[in-house]
Amino acid sequence: RDPLSCMTGGSNSIESFENREEENAWPCCRQGGARTILLHRQVSQTENLKSISKDIVLLQQTANTQSMRNEIISLMVQRGLDDDCYVEMLDYTIDLFESQGLGRNYYGYHNINHELEVTYLALLSTEQNEIKIDRDSIKYMYTAALFHDFDPQKNVDKPHEESVIRFLGVDEKLQEMMRVAGIDFEIIKVLILRTGYPWRGVLKRNAESQMAQCFARSNISPEMQEQIMDMGMYLSVVDRISGYALGDFARSMERAKMNAHASALRPSLIVKNTVAYFEELLATDTRMTRAVLECLPKVMRKNFFDTVLSFMKIRQQEIAIQADYTYENLKLVPTIESMSTRKDPNFIKTLYDIFKEIPSPLQFERERFSESVMDPQTILNTLRLNDKDGVIVGFAKGGPLERYKIRDDIIDDNRGYGNTVFLEPLVLKTGYWGLRGGSEMRHLFIMQAQSKKYRYLTSFALREVINARKEREDVEFVKYCDPERWDYYRVSV
Repeated sequence: RDPLSCMTGGSNSIESFENREEENAWPCCRQGGARTILLHRQVSQTENLKSISKDIVLLQQTANTQSMRNEIISLMVQRGLDDDCYVEMLDYTIDLFESQGLGRNYYGYHNINHELEVTYLALLSTEQNEIKIDRDSIKYMYTAALFHDFDPQKNVDKPHEESVIRFLGVDEKLQEMMRVAGIDFEIIKVLILRTGYPWRGVLKRNAESQMAQCFARSNISPEMQEQIMDMGMYLSVVDRISGYALGDFARSMERAKMNAHASALRPSLIVKNTVAYFEELLATDTRMTRAVLECLPKVMRKNFFDTVLSFMKIRQQEIAIQADYTYENLKLVPTIESMSTRKDPNFIKTLYDIFKEIPSPLQFERERFSESVMDPQTILNTLRLNDKDGVIVGFAKGGPLERYKIRDDIIDDNRGYGNTVFLEPLVLKTGYWGLRGGSEMRHLFIMQAQSKKYRYLTSFALREVINARKEREDVEFVKYCDPERWDYYRVSV
């Protein structure tokens, strides 16, 4: 069965999206990194709207906050949002997220990049045919998209919609900007509440109750209420699509890992949960998902469907690996590697290729990776398939605490005493998490640290994982790292 047949009742496939010719607007002018509204108007009249190369350039620009800001402003002008207050909202949001440490380098899914991506895609796809979005509706869509996860002071990565609304309600500057734009805050509340996920059970019932109160306070007609609810569904779909349409599969995998971290999920669940996420999107919100996808540029549609199919393929491979492990056709063997092996360029390359699979904020000593592997002070072991000469599927690596720059806000009292080894985040190939290989490598690493007379080991792990270890290890929290909940801990070895 075509895994995407739920989009069209089985009558069409991915090609039905890819073969359609569309006209898409991509003003891509730059002037010293800044744009003016007048410049946008001039560019919009002369730009070649069908350039595929512009699509690719745009996708590359989304990795940069300033470039994404420029693209959003360009679309704002095209959609009639050319008042200064809308640009002020955008810049205020970017500045506040950056000042709270939630910029593009923040290790969590819900950073400023996500906020801007949803805003961009919401503006880009307003010309879909499923619901009518006029100029007045666009200003509500823009504002709700920009603020839908607006909680810079959050203590967990994924903001709760109620917390977002509470924060928006007490921010006087934002309230003033919305008043200038003629925006009814009650409607913004409804749209943000509708982005709650998953839209079922207690979350849905509570949100619908609050929506009813918002509608009552706003005196909106039943017809307009239905329109706003459709807009909310549209924004919810855009919210879930954006991270997987604006980039290739490697970028999408990175986002999936960050999203899993936001939910404090173990790495073994990343692919499984992501596949379930896509299946629910395509099966339960079929009508709106199809409408949004059909009005996106071809390159973005292709990115999205390539990502869906790639995750499904990886999930099949995971199941096959788990089956082999269960039926003892596959064994995971922790191995201490000799120094001669650690100096082998092919060995180093193998480790580095696996190393690149983990999120970049967890990649310690990336710039000197080869040197660190060959350093005699480095403690290293690998995870091989079936025997000590088998294929490498993971490794554990670390060294003296003094060698590492951890985080500026972490003060370790043991630094400088030479009694602590730092264990970098464990590295495993996708598909091999959850089979106890990581636990075996960590245990072996601790034994190696004991042989070198270290007294303590420090590292990072999810808060829930550290708490679980307290039952069997002498472990303590050194620094709680919110909102990531990726904490720095110490254990006696």
